[in-house]
Amino acid sequence: MIASATVLCAVVLASTALAQPYEILRADYGAGSQRRDVTAQFRQVVCSQTRFRMGNSTFGFDPSPGNKKSLRVYVRGARGRETMQEFPESSTIDGSQYLCRGAGGGGGYPPGGYPPGRPPQGGGQYTIERALYGTDRNNVDVTNRLRELAARDVTFRMGNSTFGVDPDPGRVKTLRIYSRERSGRRRLFEYRESSTIDGSMFIGWGQGNWGRDPWSGRWNDNNYPR
Repeated sequence: MIASATVLCAVVLASTALAQPYEILRADYGAGSQRRDVTAQFRQVVCSQTRFRMGNSTFGFDPSPGNKKSLRVYVRGARGRETMQEFPESSTIDGSQYLCRGAGGGGGYPPGGYPPGRPPQGGGQYTIERALYGTDRNNVDVTNRLRELAARDVTFRMGNSTFGVDPDPGRVKTLRIYSRERSGRRRLFEYRESSTIDGSMFIGWGQGNWGRDPWSGRWNDNNYPR
């Protein structure tokens, strides 16, 4: 009887340890020596979605064009054990396995994150100022349409059908999102046609409280570095 109770206790403890979410220590994305720190972006994504497909569009840049990339996540698990997980580009990641502490590593996000499509008003790192879709010779403002999509879901696949227009037939188009960080620094996010767009890194994404102020920028605007 005592032996059975001991075995049962061991099983319960093991199950508890396996159920404990990983704490994200650091994350980087890229290939070979061309890797960039994406810790804040990765924390933000896992706090807003249960499962997501990972790639250039997740982080808003391509650190090693033409090469197959991977995401490396350094975590702390049960009993303080630290390890590294590596995911090939385009992998589907289960965000529920991670402890959600928000983009800054602190914060009070719940362990399960917020419901898909409804990140918190204060979440994210960047405020969208404008969104343009097309090419350098022909492009259109799609800020209002992007706001409508954001109200329905955090992640979606983007193309001509998304915006109901083909601004430059026969050429591969790009969605450019012009934004600014909380500090005021500007940043450009660029997504190739057919990319999956993840809005969890943008402030107020699901509420649509962005892109309404006057904007004097243009397609090739050096004030918005990538």
